[in-house]
Amino acid sequence: MNAASRRLFQICTASVLVAALPLQAQDLNVYRGTQVAPQVERVYERGLQYLVKTQADDGSFPGNYGREPATAALSMLAMFAHGDDPNYGPYAKSIKRCLDYLLKNTDSSTGYIGSSMYNHGFSTLALAEAYGAVQDERIGPALKKAVELILTSQEKNRFKAWRYSPDSKDADSTVSGACFVALIAARNAGLRVPDGAIEGALKFYTDCQQPGTGSIGYTPGSGANGTATTAIGVAVYAYARKKDQPTFIKALSSLKKSDDENGGGYPFYGEYYASQALFQGDVKAWETWNEKRVQKLADTQNEDGSWDASLGGPLSTAFGLLSIALSYRYLPIYER
Repeated sequence: MNAASRRLFQICTASVLVAALPLQAQDLNVYRGTQVAPQVERVYERGLQYLVKTQADDGSFPGNYGREPATAALSMLAMFAHGDDPNYGPYAKSIKRCLDYLLKNTDSSTGYIGSSMYNHGFSTLALAEAYGAVQDERIGPALKKAVELILTSQEKNRFKAWRYSPDSKDADSTVSGACFVALIAARNAGLRVPDGAIEGALKFYTDCQQPGTGSIGYTPGSGANGTATTAIGVAVYAYARKKDQPTFIKALSSLKKSDDENGGGYPFYGEYYASQALFQGDVKAWETWNEKRVQKLADTQNEDGSWDASLGGPLSTAFGLLSIALSYRYLPIYER
């Protein structure tokens, strides 16, 4: 599918989905199919080509975290976000490999994906975004079990949130962000997610908020932890459609005041959430942020299309692409 056809496909998709969504759906002035700047397209295409070329036949990737299911999940999301047909488009083969890798790393009895709730959360999000878009009958049952595991893990947790293990009794705002966004995506895809699960997780983020600054900490009472955790808190409340709540308002204000350009010490990961938080909270602020972000990625992109960071080339590249993916307005989870 060429660029013109893809853009027409995006616009037509937007028309169908906007008609089906409730009144709080995305503003019609910020819609899928918005014209994307040539620089964004160049940067994005080069990054996708890097992911395709480095992916192994089994769907994994090389380097740090390359064999973690989350890397395949986020790479698949980056491909979805570009707007090509996931079944027949230029990235369909790579998407299938990613999906196969996620499913091969899923415990058939429990639904647990990988060996941490980080992996499980991001992988569940990818399955939810693939559900109904990718022609594969395995997705529905795997997604259902993955969501059930997130919910049962939350029920056992005294904070009603998540940490590294499904049986963890403590919680942190980063792992919880991955699991919470996965629940929202699954709910958007039509799966049952109880209101109590949403409310319990939101209370955890309120407990992590600093009374004075409005920033979100790593754990309740732990103090501020850079922009990454604050951005996660903003995104969580926005996706729950709770933008009128004090926690959201104060956290967004704190995020917008921050001059941290390095994700609070977590490059690529921090920007992944900052883009979503600003887009959901203040589109004008996001536009300014996004322009700078695209330029920074263009300036630092390697010859092979990747970016360097401690996360490793593939995972850093997937996060990097997703940090500017809102330029395309394509993934359902990004709806405002």
